Amino acid sequence: MDRFFKLKENGTNVRTEVLAGITTFMTMAYILAVNPNVLSAFGKTGMEWYSVFLATAIAAGVFTIAMGIFVNFPVALAPGMGLNAYFASVVISTASSNHPITWQIALTAVFMSGIIFFILTVTKLRQLLLVAIPDGLKHAITVGIGFFITIVGLKNSGLLSVAVESVGDIKAGTFTPLLGFETVFSMGSFSNPDVLLALIGIALIAILMVLRVPGAIFFGIIGTSLIGWALFYDHLKAASTTQATWMPDFSQLNFWQFDFAGMMGVGIVSIVVTFTFVELFDTFGTLVGTATRAGFMENKEEGNKRVGKAMFVDSIAVAGGAALGTSTVTTFVESSAGVAAGGRTGLTSVTTGICFLAALFLAPAVALIPGSATAAALIIVGVLMVQSVSEIDFKDMTIGIPAFLTIAFMPFTYSIANGISLGIISYVLLAGIGQATGKGNHKVHWLMWILFVMVLARYVFVGGEG
Repeated sequence: MDRFFKLKENGTNVRTEVLAGITTFMTMAYILAVNPNVLSAFGKTGMEWYSVFLATAIAAGVFTIAMGIFVNFPVALAPGMGLNAYFASVVISTASSNHPITWQIALTAVFMSGIIFFILTVTKLRQLLLVAIPDGLKHAITVGIGFFITIVGLKNSGLLSVAVESVGDIKAGTFTPLLGFETVFSMGSFSNPDVLLALIGIALIAILMVLRVPGAIFFGIIGTSLIGWALFYDHLKAASTTQATWMPDFSQLNFWQFDFAGMMGVGIVSIVVTFTFVELFDTFGTLVGTATRAGFMENKEEGNKRVGKAMFVDSIAVAGGAALGTSTVTTFVESSAGVAAGGRTGLTSVTTGICFLAALFLAPAVALIPGSATAAALIIVGVLMVQSVSEIDFKDMTIGIPAFLTIAFMPFTYSIANGISLGIISYVLLAGIGQATGKGNHKVHWLMWILFVMVLARYVFVGGEG
Protein backbone atom coordinates (compact mmCIF):
# COMPACT_ATOMS: atom_id res chain seq x y z
CA MET A 1 0.00 0.00 0.00
CA ASP A 2 2.87 2.33 0.79
CA ARG A 3 4.45 1.67 -2.62
CA PHE A 4 1.17 1.96 -4.54
CA PHE A 5 0.02 5.26 -2.99
CA LYS A 6 3.56 6.57 -2.28
CA LEU A 7 2.67 7.32 1.33
CA LYS A 8 6.17 8.01 2.66
CA GLU A 9 7.04 10.07 -0.38
CA ASN A 10 4.06 12.31 0.40
CA GLY A 11 4.83 12.46 4.12
CA THR A 12 1.79 10.52 5.33
CA ASN A 13 0.70 7.08 6.58
CA VAL A 14 -2.25 4.70 6.39
CA ARG A 15 -3.91 5.92 9.60
CA THR A 16 -3.77 9.57 8.57
CA GLU A 17 -5.10 8.81 5.08
CA VAL A 18 -8.00 6.69 6.35
CA LEU A 19 -9.03 9.32 8.88
CA ALA A 20 -8.76 12.01 6.22
CA GLY A 21 -10.98 9.94 3.91
CA ILE A 22 -13.62 9.52 6.62
CA THR A 23 -13.45 13.27 7.30
CA THR A 24 -14.12 14.03 3.63
CA PHE A 25 -17.05 11.61 3.63
CA MET A 26 -18.58 13.17 6.74
CA THR A 27 -18.40 16.65 5.20
CA MET A 28 -20.14 15.62 1.97
CA ALA A 29 -22.38 12.75 3.10
CA TYR A 30 -25.29 15.20 3.06
CA ILE A 31 -25.46 14.67 -0.71
CA LEU A 32 -26.91 11.19 -0.07
CA ALA A 33 -30.06 12.82 1.30
CA VAL A 34 -30.05 16.12 -0.60
CA ASN A 35 -29.59 14.77 -4.13
CA PRO A 36 -32.53 12.30 -4.05
CA ASN A 37 -34.77 15.01 -2.57
CA VAL A 38 -33.72 17.56 -5.20
CA LEU A 39 -33.86 15.30 -8.27
CA SER A 40 -37.13 13.65 -7.31
CA ALA A 41 -38.50 17.02 -6.14
CA PHE A 42 -41.02 15.03 -4.09
CA GLY A 43 -42.54 13.37 -7.15
CA LYS A 44 -42.62 16.41 -9.42
CA THR A 45 -39.89 15.25 -11.83
CA GLY A 46 -41.04 11.65 -12.15
CA MET A 47 -37.79 10.25 -10.71
CA GLU A 48 -38.04 7.87 -7.77
CA TRP A 49 -36.24 8.84 -4.54
CA TYR A 50 -34.67 5.41 -4.05
CA SER A 51 -33.44 5.19 -7.64
CA VAL A 52 -31.62 8.51 -7.24
CA PHE A 53 -30.21 7.42 -3.88
CA LEU A 54 -28.71 4.30 -5.47
CA ALA A 55 -27.22 6.33 -8.32
CA THR A 56 -25.80 8.91 -5.92
CA ALA A 57 -24.09 6.39 -3.64
CA ILE A 58 -22.74 4.22 -6.49
CA ALA A 59 -21.50 7.15 -8.59
CA ALA A 60 -19.82 8.84 -5.63
CA GLY A 61 -18.26 5.57 -4.48
CA VAL A 62 -17.01 4.23 -7.81
CA PHE A 63 -15.63 7.45 -9.28
CA THR A 64 -14.04 8.63 -6.04
CA ILE A 65 -12.23 5.29 -5.77
CA ALA A 66 -11.19 5.66 -9.42
CA MET A 67 -9.74 9.08 -8.64
CA GLY A 68 -7.70 7.59 -5.83
CA ILE A 69 -6.42 4.57 -7.75
CA PHE A 70 -5.69 6.10 -11.16
CA VAL A 71 -4.63 9.63 -10.13
CA ASN A 72 -3.47 9.15 -6.52
CA PHE A 73 -5.23 12.40 -5.69
CA PRO A 74 -7.16 13.09 -2.41
CA VAL A 75 -10.29 14.35 -4.17
CA ALA A 76 -13.85 13.01 -3.90
CA LEU A 77 -16.61 13.16 -6.49
CA ALA A 78 -20.41 13.08 -6.24
CA PRO A 79 -23.45 14.62 -7.94
CA GLY A 80 -22.86 18.36 -7.67
CA MET A 81 -25.00 20.96 -5.96
CA GLY A 82 -26.46 23.57 -8.25
CA LEU A 83 -26.55 21.41 -11.34
CA ASN A 84 -28.88 18.94 -9.62
CA ALA A 85 -31.22 21.84 -8.83
CA TYR A 86 -30.93 23.06 -12.42
CA PHE A 87 -31.66 19.51 -13.63
CA ALA A 88 -34.87 19.31 -11.57
CA SER A 89 -36.00 22.83 -12.44
CA VAL A 90 -35.63 22.16 -16.19
CA VAL A 91 -37.80 19.04 -15.94
CA ILE A 92 -40.45 20.66 -13.73
CA SER A 93 -40.62 23.96 -15.65
CA THR A 94 -41.41 22.21 -18.95
CA ALA A 95 -43.80 19.59 -17.58
CA SER A 96 -46.89 21.37 -18.90
CA SER A 97 -45.40 22.58 -22.20
CA ASN A 98 -45.99 21.15 -25.65
CA HIS A 99 -42.43 19.81 -25.70
CA PRO A 100 -41.74 18.71 -22.11
CA ILE A 101 -38.24 17.75 -21.07
CA THR A 102 -38.54 14.46 -19.23
CA TRP A 103 -35.96 13.28 -16.73
CA GLN A 104 -34.76 10.78 -19.34
CA ILE A 105 -34.07 13.63 -21.77
CA ALA A 106 -32.37 15.62 -19.01
CA LEU A 107 -30.12 12.63 -18.23
CA THR A 108 -29.30 12.44 -21.94
CA ALA A 109 -28.25 16.10 -21.83
CA VAL A 110 -25.95 15.37 -18.88
CA PHE A 111 -24.49 12.38 -20.74
CA MET A 112 -23.86 14.52 -23.84
CA SER A 113 -22.16 17.16 -21.70
CA GLY A 114 -19.93 14.39 -20.32
CA ILE A 115 -18.93 13.37 -23.85
CA ILE A 116 -18.15 17.00 -24.71
CA PHE A 117 -16.23 17.33 -21.46
CA PHE A 118 -14.20 14.23 -22.30
CA ILE A 119 -13.37 15.57 -25.79
CA LEU A 120 -12.38 18.97 -24.36
CA THR A 121 -10.12 17.24 -21.85
CA VAL A 122 -8.41 14.91 -24.32
CA THR A 123 -7.86 17.65 -26.92
CA LYS A 124 -6.81 20.14 -24.19
CA LEU A 125 -9.37 22.67 -25.43
CA ARG A 126 -10.58 22.70 -21.85
CA GLN A 127 -7.54 24.71 -20.82
CA LEU A 128 -8.14 27.12 -23.70
CA LEU A 129 -11.68 27.82 -22.52
CA LEU A 130 -10.41 28.56 -19.04
CA VAL A 131 -7.96 31.09 -20.49
CA ALA A 132 -10.59 32.68 -22.74
CA ILE A 133 -13.20 33.41 -20.06
CA PRO A 134 -12.13 36.07 -17.53
CA ASP A 135 -11.80 35.08 -13.88
CA GLY A 136 -14.46 37.61 -12.87
CA LEU A 137 -17.12 35.74 -14.87
CA LYS A 138 -15.98 32.38 -13.50
CA HIS A 139 -16.42 33.62 -9.94
CA ALA A 140 -19.75 35.25 -10.86
CA ILE A 141 -21.06 31.90 -12.12
CA THR A 142 -20.22 30.31 -8.77
CA VAL A 143 -21.92 33.15 -6.88
CA GLY A 144 -24.99 33.03 -9.13
CA ILE A 145 -25.36 29.30 -8.60
CA GLY A 146 -25.08 29.94 -4.87
CA PHE A 147 -28.12 32.23 -5.01
CA PHE A 148 -29.89 29.78 -7.32
CA ILE A 149 -29.38 26.98 -4.78
CA THR A 150 -30.60 29.27 -2.01
CA ILE A 151 -33.83 29.98 -3.92
CA VAL A 152 -34.35 26.23 -4.38
CA GLY A 153 -33.79 25.63 -0.66
CA LEU A 154 -36.13 28.44 0.35
CA LYS A 155 -38.90 27.16 -1.95
CA ASN A 156 -38.50 23.51 -0.92
CA SER A 157 -38.72 24.40 2.76
CA GLY A 158 -41.68 26.74 2.39
CA LEU A 159 -39.66 29.66 3.77
CA LEU A 160 -40.22 31.41 0.45
CA SER A 161 -43.79 31.66 -0.79
CA VAL A 162 -44.24 32.40 -4.49
CA ALA A 163 -47.53 33.71 -5.85
CA VAL A 164 -48.62 35.11 -9.20
CA GLU A 165 -50.96 38.09 -9.22
CA SER A 166 -52.92 39.37 -12.21
CA VAL A 167 -52.73 43.02 -13.20
CA GLY A 168 -56.21 43.59 -11.75
CA ASP A 169 -54.94 42.55 -8.33
CA ILE A 170 -52.05 45.01 -8.37
CA LYS A 171 -52.61 48.28 -6.54
CA ALA A 172 -52.79 51.51 -8.53
CA GLY A 173 -49.46 53.21 -9.06
CA THR A 174 -47.41 50.02 -9.11
CA PHE A 175 -45.45 48.76 -12.10
CA THR A 176 -47.68 47.01 -14.64
CA PRO A 177 -45.91 44.09 -16.33
CA LEU A 178 -46.21 43.64 -20.07
CA LEU A 179 -47.42 40.07 -19.71
CA GLY A 180 -50.32 41.06 -17.47
CA PHE A 181 -49.12 39.47 -14.25
CA GLU A 182 -46.28 39.67 -11.77
CA THR A 183 -44.60 37.21 -9.44
CA VAL A 184 -44.78 38.09 -5.75
CA PHE A 185 -42.37 36.68 -3.18
CA SER A 186 -43.23 36.55 0.51
CA MET A 187 -42.21 34.83 3.72
CA GLY A 188 -43.72 31.43 4.38
CA SER A 189 -46.09 30.81 7.27
CA PHE A 190 -44.49 30.07 10.63
CA SER A 191 -47.42 27.83 11.45
CA ASN A 192 -46.07 25.42 8.83
CA PRO A 193 -43.95 22.67 10.49
CA ASP A 194 -41.71 22.50 7.41
CA VAL A 195 -40.87 26.20 7.72
CA LEU A 196 -40.10 25.91 11.43
CA LEU A 197 -37.93 22.85 10.88
CA ALA A 198 -36.00 24.60 8.09
CA LEU A 199 -35.28 27.54 10.41
CA ILE A 200 -34.09 25.13 13.08
CA GLY A 201 -31.86 23.44 10.49
CA ILE A 202 -30.32 26.69 9.30
CA ALA A 203 -29.60 27.77 12.87
CA LEU A 204 -28.13 24.40 13.86
CA ILE A 205 -25.86 24.08 10.81
CA ALA A 206 -24.75 27.70 11.16
CA ILE A 207 -23.83 27.21 14.83
CA LEU A 208 -21.85 24.05 14.04
CA MET A 209 -19.99 25.87 11.26
CA VAL A 210 -19.18 28.80 13.54
CA LEU A 211 -17.82 26.30 16.05
CA ARG A 212 -15.78 24.76 13.19
CA VAL A 213 -17.17 21.28 13.74
CA PRO A 214 -15.94 18.92 10.97
CA GLY A 215 -18.90 17.72 8.90
CA ALA A 216 -21.09 20.58 10.17
CA ILE A 217 -23.59 20.25 7.31
CA PHE A 218 -23.89 16.47 7.73
CA PHE A 219 -24.33 16.60 11.51
CA GLY A 220 -26.66 19.57 11.14
CA ILE A 221 -28.93 17.56 8.85
CA ILE A 222 -28.90 14.61 11.27
CA GLY A 223 -29.64 16.86 14.26
CA THR A 224 -32.42 18.68 12.42
CA SER A 225 -33.98 15.36 11.41
CA LEU A 226 -33.99 14.10 14.99
CA ILE A 227 -35.56 17.34 16.22
CA GLY A 228 -38.11 17.22 13.42
CA TRP A 229 -39.27 13.69 14.18
CA ALA A 230 -39.47 14.55 17.89
CA LEU A 231 -41.54 17.72 17.37
CA PHE A 232 -43.51 16.99 14.19
CA TYR A 233 -43.83 13.20 14.12
CA ASP A 234 -47.36 13.03 12.69
CA HIS A 235 -46.63 15.63 9.99
CA LEU A 236 -43.43 13.95 8.81
CA LYS A 237 -44.92 10.47 8.93
CA ALA A 238 -47.82 11.59 6.73
CA ALA A 239 -45.40 13.18 4.23
CA SER A 240 -43.04 10.19 4.10
CA THR A 241 -43.82 7.93 1.15
CA THR A 242 -40.37 6.57 0.28
CA GLN A 243 -40.00 2.80 0.17
CA ALA A 244 -36.34 2.01 0.85
CA THR A 245 -34.73 -1.29 1.88
CA TRP A 246 -31.67 -2.10 3.95
CA MET A 247 -30.42 -4.45 1.25
CA PRO A 248 -29.74 -2.55 -2.00
CA ASP A 249 -32.32 -3.28 -4.69
CA PHE A 250 -30.34 -2.62 -7.85
CA SER A 251 -33.34 -3.48 -10.02
CA GLN A 252 -34.62 0.02 -9.23
CA LEU A 253 -31.48 1.67 -10.58
CA ASN A 254 -32.21 3.89 -13.60
CA PHE A 255 -29.30 2.50 -15.61
CA TRP A 256 -28.88 3.85 -19.17
CA GLN A 257 -32.28 5.52 -19.20
CA PHE A 258 -31.53 7.85 -22.11
CA ASP A 259 -33.88 9.31 -24.67
CA PHE A 260 -31.78 10.42 -27.65
CA ALA A 261 -34.81 10.61 -29.95
CA GLY A 262 -36.78 12.72 -27.51
CA MET A 263 -34.01 15.28 -27.07
CA MET A 264 -34.21 16.15 -30.77
CA GLY A 265 -37.68 17.62 -30.31
CA VAL A 266 -36.85 20.08 -27.52
CA GLY A 267 -34.47 23.00 -27.07
CA ILE A 268 -31.71 20.88 -25.58
CA VAL A 269 -28.64 22.73 -26.89
CA SER A 270 -28.59 25.45 -24.25
CA ILE A 271 -29.14 22.86 -21.52
CA VAL A 272 -26.17 20.76 -22.66
CA VAL A 273 -24.02 23.89 -22.90
CA THR A 274 -25.04 24.93 -19.39
CA PHE A 275 -24.16 21.56 -17.87
CA THR A 276 -20.81 21.62 -19.70
CA PHE A 277 -19.82 25.18 -18.80
CA VAL A 278 -20.78 25.10 -15.15
CA GLU A 279 -19.03 21.77 -14.62
CA LEU A 280 -15.98 23.11 -16.45
CA PHE A 281 -15.52 26.10 -14.15
CA ASP A 282 -16.52 24.32 -10.96
CA THR A 283 -14.16 21.39 -11.49
CA PHE A 284 -11.17 23.50 -12.46
CA GLY A 285 -11.46 25.71 -9.40
CA THR A 286 -11.94 22.77 -7.04
CA LEU A 287 -9.07 20.71 -8.42
CA VAL A 288 -6.58 23.57 -8.51
CA GLY A 289 -7.65 24.78 -5.07
CA THR A 290 -7.33 21.31 -3.55
CA ALA A 291 -3.97 20.68 -5.27
CA THR A 292 -2.63 23.99 -3.96
CA ARG A 293 -3.88 23.25 -0.44
CA ALA A 294 -2.18 19.83 -0.54
CA GLY A 295 1.10 21.38 -1.72
CA PHE A 296 1.09 19.68 -5.14
CA MET A 297 1.36 22.98 -7.02
CA GLU A 298 4.74 23.81 -5.47
CA ASN A 299 6.12 21.77 -8.34
CA LYS A 300 4.01 23.39 -11.06
CA GLU A 301 4.81 20.87 -13.79
CA GLU A 302 3.99 17.88 -11.62
CA GLY A 303 0.95 19.63 -10.14
CA ASN A 304 -0.49 20.49 -13.55
CA LYS A 305 0.08 16.92 -14.73
CA ARG A 306 -1.82 15.52 -11.74
CA VAL A 307 -4.67 18.01 -12.15
CA GLY A 308 -4.87 17.06 -15.84
CA LYS A 309 -5.28 13.38 -14.94
CA ALA A 310 -7.91 14.29 -12.37
CA MET A 311 -9.84 16.20 -15.04
CA PHE A 312 -9.79 13.08 -17.22
CA VAL A 313 -11.39 10.95 -14.48
CA ASP A 314 -13.85 13.73 -13.72
CA SER A 315 -15.00 13.90 -17.35
CA ILE A 316 -15.68 10.16 -17.37
CA ALA A 317 -17.58 10.53 -14.11
CA VAL A 318 -20.00 13.02 -15.70
CA ALA A 319 -21.08 10.57 -18.41
CA GLY A 320 -20.90 7.61 -16.03
CA GLY A 321 -23.11 9.30 -13.45
CA ALA A 322 -25.74 10.04 -16.09
CA ALA A 323 -25.66 6.38 -17.15
CA LEU A 324 -26.35 5.42 -13.53
CA GLY A 325 -29.27 7.85 -13.32
CA THR A 326 -28.07 11.03 -11.63
CA SER A 327 -27.22 14.59 -12.56
CA THR A 328 -23.67 15.84 -13.17
CA VAL A 329 -21.00 14.17 -11.03
CA THR A 330 -18.24 16.59 -10.14
CA THR A 331 -15.33 17.08 -7.76
CA PHE A 332 -16.41 18.37 -4.35
CA VAL A 333 -14.84 21.36 -2.68
CA GLU A 334 -15.41 19.51 0.62
CA SER A 335 -12.39 17.43 -0.39
CA SER A 336 -10.30 20.21 1.15
CA ALA A 337 -11.55 19.04 4.57
CA GLY A 338 -9.76 15.74 4.06
CA VAL A 339 -6.64 17.52 2.86
CA ALA A 340 -6.76 19.73 5.96
CA ALA A 341 -6.95 16.53 8.03
CA GLY A 342 -3.69 15.33 6.48
CA GLY A 343 -4.84 13.52 3.34
CA ARG A 344 -2.17 13.62 0.63
CA THR A 345 -2.72 10.54 -1.56
CA GLY A 346 -5.37 8.52 -3.33
CA LEU A 347 -5.85 6.36 -0.24
CA THR A 348 -7.90 9.23 1.15
CA SER A 349 -10.19 9.08 -1.89
CA VAL A 350 -10.44 5.29 -1.79
CA THR A 351 -11.52 5.46 1.85
CA THR A 352 -14.17 8.08 1.04
CA GLY A 353 -15.44 6.01 -1.89
CA ILE A 354 -15.76 2.88 0.25
CA CYS A 355 -17.82 4.88 2.78
CA PHE A 356 -20.22 5.91 0.00
CA LEU A 357 -20.62 2.31 -1.19
CA ALA A 358 -21.24 1.21 2.40
CA ALA A 359 -24.00 3.81 2.59
CA LEU A 360 -26.00 1.72 0.10
CA PHE A 361 -27.07 -0.36 3.10
CA LEU A 362 -28.39 2.70 4.98
CA ALA A 363 -31.14 3.82 2.59
CA PRO A 364 -34.05 3.51 5.10
CA ALA A 365 -32.17 5.71 7.58
CA VAL A 366 -31.42 8.31 4.90
CA ALA A 367 -35.07 8.22 3.76
CA LEU A 368 -36.14 9.43 7.21
CA ILE A 369 -34.37 12.76 6.65
CA PRO A 370 -37.11 15.34 5.98
CA GLY A 371 -37.00 17.70 3.04
CA SER A 372 -36.76 20.74 5.32
CA ALA A 373 -33.48 19.45 6.75
CA THR A 374 -31.91 19.10 3.32
CA ALA A 375 -33.42 22.44 2.26
CA ALA A 376 -31.58 24.07 5.17
CA ALA A 377 -28.38 22.48 3.88
CA LEU A 378 -29.02 23.92 0.41
CA ILE A 379 -29.30 27.41 1.88
CA ILE A 380 -26.04 27.05 3.81
CA VAL A 381 -24.27 25.65 0.74
CA GLY A 382 -25.45 28.81 -1.01
CA VAL A 383 -23.63 30.83 1.65
CA LEU A 384 -20.42 28.92 0.93
CA MET A 385 -20.70 29.46 -2.82
CA VAL A 386 -21.33 33.22 -2.71
CA GLN A 387 -18.03 33.70 -0.89
CA SER A 388 -16.46 33.91 -4.35
CA VAL A 389 -18.00 37.38 -4.72
CA SER A 390 -14.94 38.78 -2.94
CA GLU A 391 -12.84 37.70 -5.93
CA ILE A 392 -14.78 39.94 -8.36
CA ASP A 393 -13.51 43.48 -9.06
CA PHE A 394 -16.77 45.43 -9.30
CA LYS A 395 -14.86 48.70 -9.63
CA ASP A 396 -13.84 47.55 -13.10
CA MET A 397 -17.14 48.06 -14.94
CA THR A 398 -16.06 45.86 -17.87
CA ILE A 399 -16.03 42.95 -15.40
CA GLY A 400 -18.42 44.29 -12.76
CA ILE A 401 -21.47 44.75 -14.99
CA PRO A 402 -21.28 41.30 -16.71
CA ALA A 403 -20.57 39.69 -13.32
CA PHE A 404 -23.60 41.41 -11.78
CA LEU A 405 -25.87 40.38 -14.67
CA THR A 406 -24.60 36.80 -14.39
CA ILE A 407 -25.34 36.72 -10.67
CA ALA A 408 -28.72 38.50 -10.89
CA PHE A 409 -30.24 36.62 -13.81
CA MET A 410 -29.62 33.15 -12.37
CA PRO A 411 -31.95 33.39 -9.34
CA PHE A 412 -34.34 36.02 -10.70
CA THR A 413 -35.06 34.15 -13.95
CA TYR A 414 -34.62 30.79 -12.22
CA SER A 415 -32.10 29.80 -14.87
CA ILE A 416 -28.36 29.19 -14.70
CA ALA A 417 -28.24 29.29 -18.50
CA ASN A 418 -29.66 32.82 -18.63
CA GLY A 419 -27.07 34.07 -16.16
CA ILE A 420 -24.13 32.64 -18.09
CA SER A 421 -25.56 33.86 -21.40
CA LEU A 422 -26.09 37.46 -20.24
CA GLY A 423 -22.64 37.49 -18.70
CA ILE A 424 -20.97 36.41 -21.94
CA ILE A 425 -22.98 38.83 -24.12
CA SER A 426 -22.38 41.86 -21.89
CA TYR A 427 -18.68 41.13 -21.37
CA VAL A 428 -17.90 40.72 -25.08
CA LEU A 429 -19.83 43.90 -25.92
CA LEU A 430 -18.22 46.05 -23.22
CA ALA A 431 -14.71 44.66 -23.60
CA GLY A 432 -15.01 44.78 -27.40
CA ILE A 433 -16.07 48.46 -27.37
CA GLY A 434 -13.28 49.29 -24.96
CA GLN A 435 -10.78 47.46 -27.13
CA ALA A 436 -12.02 49.19 -30.32
CA THR A 437 -11.90 52.69 -28.81
CA GLY A 438 -8.62 52.17 -27.01
CA LYS A 439 -10.21 53.02 -23.66
CA GLY A 440 -10.41 49.50 -22.32
CA ASN A 441 -7.76 47.21 -20.89
CA HIS A 442 -9.52 43.90 -21.56
CA LYS A 443 -8.64 41.94 -24.68
CA VAL A 444 -11.45 39.69 -25.87
CA HIS A 445 -10.24 36.19 -26.64
CA TRP A 446 -11.29 34.91 -30.07
CA LEU A 447 -13.12 32.02 -28.44
CA MET A 448 -15.31 34.49 -26.52
CA TRP A 449 -16.52 35.91 -29.84
CA ILE A 450 -17.57 32.41 -30.89
CA LEU A 451 -19.43 31.95 -27.61
CA PHE A 452 -21.02 35.37 -28.11
CA VAL A 453 -22.42 34.32 -31.49
CA MET A 454 -23.61 30.97 -30.11
CA VAL A 455 -25.44 32.62 -27.21
CA LEU A 456 -27.10 35.17 -29.48
CA ALA A 457 -28.15 32.36 -31.80
CA ARG A 458 -29.68 30.57 -28.84
CA TYR A 459 -31.92 33.53 -27.98
CA VAL A 460 -32.82 34.25 -31.59
CA PHE A 461 -33.69 30.70 -32.64
CA VAL A 462 -34.56 28.98 -29.34
CA GLY A 463 -35.85 31.80 -27.15
CA GLY A 464 -35.02 33.01 -23.68
CA GLU A 465 -36.76 30.35 -21.63
CA GLY A 466 -34.82 28.26 -19.14
